[in-house]
Amino acid sequence: MASGNDGLLSCSSSSSLKLLLIMIPLLVISGCVSVLGSRNSGWGFISRYPWLPSPATAAAAMTHVKPIQVPPTKEKERLLDLHSTVVGVHRREEAVSEDSVLNRSSSPPLDVEAAQPPPVATDAQQNATEEVSLNISKRAGSLFAASLNETHALPVTSRQRRRRQYTTLEKLEAGLRRARSAIREAKTGNRTTDPDYIPNGPIYWNDNAFHRSYLEMEKQLNVFVYNEGEPPLFHNGPCKSIYSMEGNFIHRMETDSHFRTKDPEKAHLFFLPFSVAMLVRFVYVRDSHDFGPIKQTVIDYVNVVSTKYPYWNRSLGADHFMLACHDWGPETSFSIPYLHKNSIRVLCNANTSEGFNPSKDVSFPEINLLTGSTEGFIGGPSPSHRPQLAFFAGGLHGPIRPILLEHWENKDEDVKVHKYLPKGVSYYDMMRKSKYCLCPSGYEVASPRVVEALYTGCVPVLISDHYVPPFSDVLNWKSFSVEVPVGEIPNLKRILMNISPRQYIRMQRRGVQARRHFEVNSPPKRYDVFNMILHSIWLRRLNVRVNHHGMGK
Repeated sequence: MASGNDGLLSCSSSSSLKLLLIMIPLLVISGCVSVLGSRNSGWGFISRYPWLPSPATAAAAMTHVKPIQVPPTKEKERLLDLHSTVVGVHRREEAVSEDSVLNRSSSPPLDVEAAQPPPVATDAQQNATEEVSLNISKRAGSLFAASLNETHALPVTSRQRRRRQYTTLEKLEAGLRRARSAIREAKTGNRTTDPDYIPNGPIYWNDNAFHRSYLEMEKQLNVFVYNEGEPPLFHNGPCKSIYSMEGNFIHRMETDSHFRTKDPEKAHLFFLPFSVAMLVRFVYVRDSHDFGPIKQTVIDYVNVVSTKYPYWNRSLGADHFMLACHDWGPETSFSIPYLHKNSIRVLCNANTSEGFNPSKDVSFPEINLLTGSTEGFIGGPSPSHRPQLAFFAGGLHGPIRPILLEHWENKDEDVKVHKYLPKGVSYYDMMRKSKYCLCPSGYEVASPRVVEALYTGCVPVLISDHYVPPFSDVLNWKSFSVEVPVGEIPNLKRILMNISPRQYIRMQRRGVQARRHFEVNSPPKRYDVFNMILHSIWLRRLNVRVNHHGMGK
């Protein structure tokens, strides 16, 4: 009986040993499959970053692996908005942003992709760990680390880490991503100190977010000005006329030592330094009604810089900008489809009915510098020393002014409206005596009277349709100006009289505060008009993510 039991035990042990020998290889194979699967799944997660190949590209290189689908993060769902944080979202032809800075469109954010397909992922990219985030987001890094732990990935050696080297463009985009995060956090964060000026008050949509955005611009922004082209058409512009801001900005940008970089690899933005006012003066044949020569000049210029440098084709112009205060600026941008659809157009004539896109384009002020400077123009009496209710003087330009003159020219002593000022009456003295200065559009929506009113301490009354006021991504114009629709011109006096004295005083003081953002200084000063124009362009650049895919790098 005992020997029978011993035989049974011996048989059982032999069977267990055989089963164990079969299971060990299976466990080893299963563990290898688990490790390989984890490695590729982790790559699928980190590939959401714009400078890495997409999951579809990785799948093409590893056809036996199905990349995981990454759900959108809260960072992608929330949009920057300076009306509440920083500005919203926009869409571009073949080049659209991940995060937006203007809240005027609901188009979904996309990466900026160039015309050619992205490259196949390299071994170094596939082996990258949480360092891929370039310290952009601690949350993203922790999520990626968690995904590796959950799938039991093998640790990556320091030698493998060193194989991943980041390009200058990747580092630039990482810096912009950090800036976007800092601007979002500034909405509810502590106020930052500043030795010169701390934005504060209702003239800003969000003063804290604007301040952080401005400081990030000062810290990071680099602009490359193309050297190609010769004056007077390029690197030149009028500085003593109604188009003076065109020449003034070109000159300041050319001589700037803070934001301008001579190394295009370090640039966030690329400036096309042609002057539309000079093109009209020297290229357009007067009374010919032929816009062809101007368009061809712009086409030739972009062809030159896009052939010599890779940057235009890399983003299809999305990180390039042009600037024009001449009325023909928008029409000039139509010379090249991508210049109009993708590039940042900095325009005085910010007319939404003519294609101005507030989420992509920049409105900047029209300032008539007759002497080339603002000396003697800035300043005016307090609200209590302004006996005149409203004032306007100007010619019959465009469709709005005839309506204004029809209803108010020489009709009311409180609302002084003139086609031509009486002899001996000073235009600027009348603005300084008036509580409200009427700023109707002419042939185009922009008017130098808006800035003239702010300079003299007069509350601007904007009478226009489809006009986007300058820096309205940052400034709350309703806090220091009055907007009157064209259809309400007959009720103009009633509208102004219904504003209480207390509210008028508030608006007047806020206008004086906002004035610093429209002052022209030589050299430029922080927060002045030159820096505010750059800041508006900087905000649009934050909307765009550029990568090397189209360059095959």
